[in-house]
Amino acid sequence: MRVPLSWLGESVELPAGVTPEEVHADLVRVGFEEEDIRRFDVTGPVVVGEVLSREPEEHSNGKVVNWCQVRVAPEGQNAADGGEDVRGIVCGAHNFEVGDKVVVTLPGAVLPGGFEIAARKTYGHVSDGMIASARELSLGEDHDGIIVLSTLGLDPEVGADAKALLGLDETAVEINVTPDRGYAFSIRGVAREVSHATGVAFRDPATAVNPATGTGFSVVIDDQAPIRGRVGAAGFIARVVRGIDQSRPTPAWMVARLQLAGIRSLSLEVDISNYVMLELGQPLHAYDLAKLSGGITVRRATAGETLVTLDSQERTLHPEDLVITDESGVIGLAGVMGGNSTKADETTTDVLIEAASFDAISVARTSRRHKLPSEASKRFERGVDPLVARAAAQRMVDLLVELAGGTADELGAELLAPWEAPQIELPLARINGLLGTDYTDAEARNAIEMIGCTVADAPADAAGSAVLLVSPPSWRSDLTRPADLIEEVARVVGYDRIPSVLPVAPAGRGLTRVQRLRRRAANVITAAGLDEVQSYPFVSRAQLESFGAGAEPAIPVLDGVAQSENADGPVAAVKLANPLDGESPFMRRSLLPGLVTAAQRNVSRGLTDLALVEFGSVFEPRADLGTDVVPPLAQLPDTDTLAALYASVPHQPRRAAALLIGDAVAKQAGESARAVDWADALDAARIVAGAVAAELVVTQGTHRAFHPGRTAELSIRVASDVDGEDGGLEVVGVAGELLPELVADSHLPGRVAAFELDLDRIIELAPREPETQQLSTYPAATQDLTLVVGADVPAGDVLAVVTAGAGELLESARIVDDYRGTGIADGQKALTFALRFRAEDRTLKAEEASEAKLAGVAAAELAFDAKLRD
Repeated sequence: MRVPLSWLGESVELPAGVTPEEVHADLVRVGFEEEDIRRFDVTGPVVVGEVLSREPEEHSNGKVVNWCQVRVAPEGQNAADGGEDVRGIVCGAHNFEVGDKVVVTLPGAVLPGGFEIAARKTYGHVSDGMIASARELSLGEDHDGIIVLSTLGLDPEVGADAKALLGLDETAVEINVTPDRGYAFSIRGVAREVSHATGVAFRDPATAVNPATGTGFSVVIDDQAPIRGRVGAAGFIARVVRGIDQSRPTPAWMVARLQLAGIRSLSLEVDISNYVMLELGQPLHAYDLAKLSGGITVRRATAGETLVTLDSQERTLHPEDLVITDESGVIGLAGVMGGNSTKADETTTDVLIEAASFDAISVARTSRRHKLPSEASKRFERGVDPLVARAAAQRMVDLLVELAGGTADELGAELLAPWEAPQIELPLARINGLLGTDYTDAEARNAIEMIGCTVADAPADAAGSAVLLVSPPSWRSDLTRPADLIEEVARVVGYDRIPSVLPVAPAGRGLTRVQRLRRRAANVITAAGLDEVQSYPFVSRAQLESFGAGAEPAIPVLDGVAQSENADGPVAAVKLANPLDGESPFMRRSLLPGLVTAAQRNVSRGLTDLALVEFGSVFEPRADLGTDVVPPLAQLPDTDTLAALYASVPHQPRRAAALLIGDAVAKQAGESARAVDWADALDAARIVAGAVAAELVVTQGTHRAFHPGRTAELSIRVASDVDGEDGGLEVVGVAGELLPELVADSHLPGRVAAFELDLDRIIELAPREPETQQLSTYPAATQDLTLVVGADVPAGDVLAVVTAGAGELLESARIVDDYRGTGIADGQKALTFALRFRAEDRTLKAEEASEAKLAGVAAAELAFDAKLRD
């Protein structure tokens, strides 16, 4: 909202010489946000001039210009720029005569757009200044003629300051108005807030009007389809003014105020309606009375009806649209925009003024449905004072009589639904309890009364605290509950009275084990070079089918839960009833779709080497989702209610997933680039598991989203139970390379490596605390071992058996080669292992290391019929 200061000063006492910054500070004090300071971008000498002579001259280009002598200061006195009192000026306009008083910008003036005025030679003359048009001064769009002051009803002295005369020295403050404070979209509302902030007197411009009542014009409100039980129009006032003189221009002061407020001047009756709307906050509309057919009916549109609005666009109406009609059909969208067929134009002499009270929800839906925001709809959507319509209608009548030469007619109508203020019980003790302040009861009561509320004493509450019975004023439709009134107390008494106190953390608490390990996993993997991202949890049916449940090897089929079928079987997922995006209505069961989407966005911007990781929840469906238990607002639910609510939502385990694209090693001097592959994804998964002191067991696996030959199933060993039985392995994730078809469909380049882990389950199965090992000071003994086994024997299984068979002296073992070819029989492969042996208390002998190695060989021979390679 832009508020010209001189206009604001008509409704509230502003100190002499007050600055825009001071007014901004006052409004910030009561909760508004300052936006900007608006001024006319006109500086330097701009004065009233009198045309002494005008000589038309036609030039070779066919253009006729006027060579004028213009007096710009009283005779014998210096002009505002220090020069002579008569100037020669070239002017291309022709709408003036000798003797007319005009606006002259003298050398040294600067007009909007940085246009500097100087004495310039043009059309064979030196033009010592410029006679200005409205557009050149940002007072309107008219550029075909200059401003002739007599046509504006002005006869100032020659040489007078034209900026002050035309309002070009006006200043406006701009503030951001929040949606719940629609009353501040008016001078009336902002002036009231300045009064609250400073304590100075407020003069309500609505009470300065003496409204009359028109009768005899037929107006019917016939809303057969109210929204949420609320009738679309609570009131409708019609007034008639006859004999308007369309030749009269809008006064300069009104044009200046409208321009500063962000509304351009169009015509006198439109300018007056906008002026009153800005002043009182009540949108108005003027119909050409001669173009109306019969009376007016306010109703809902019928299917198939159309309307050409004032912007000359034909719009097909919806049955929910509230419309204004006469006997010819629809003539306006109520509260949004009028129709083209009944608009006032240059031939209009008699107008019907509409001042109505329309329902906020109805107007908001219509405005959004037709993508037609307007100044009127902006106010109706936020709530217009239902009791100001009569004053606004009369104010427009008075201005049309005063400025347009019209005559007020008795014809009109007045339909007003009775307005009753709601009553809110406010326990005074609750104010300080909610805000943490020390406001006195008197301060709270005064603040509530100051904003216009009627306050009465109610019986004390059960604790003996005083209770107020508060009735908000008609312009504050946003005050509906005690919390709203408490906010007003804080705003008016002062936010600076709210103490800033840091809460003290209870002793003995901190992060839980699970929280610590989650953070450690995130810190370690990002330190390894991966970038953490967060993606939306909503996925499409195609993404659900492609990626399934991520780390889960099997996907349950559940009754009553949305299921998506594909060649690999059904995928159950939670489906939202009201999704943000209709294309993505499912809740994710895997983090990989979000990572693919993030990679697509980065690749489209030229970033082709990516290592992304995400830690987030997935949503596992159940057959018994949802609940009918809905606790009331502003009340803490009891334990049973909370338990029912928690039981109604899907289980949300936390996962860790990563996606790698591009080069793992960049091309550089002396080294070729190396593209990422399944091994990089496997290494990243091991880093995450290692951060929480868990060890992954890797085996060949399958997954619907991964390459069948480059997929690892990741498991973790379950600890022995109380009976000493081994818990075996539990699958906790997958790693490898995504399917080439899936990569191509996702428009990603090259190979894409990825992993996904069930982080919560890994933390649950991991040791309670990471085990630390003492570094040995004794040297290690290293040996290589090559075993020939069947080609179908998993290398990881062989490694596990060799490790177990070699015993405690084996410090580490890893696979370094998998060979199939010359020298190896068909159906077999040679696996080479690098073994490192070390004792904690002595230097190992070669014989001891060899003995331990052969023990591992024996175990492999027993388990897989493995043979040492010659």
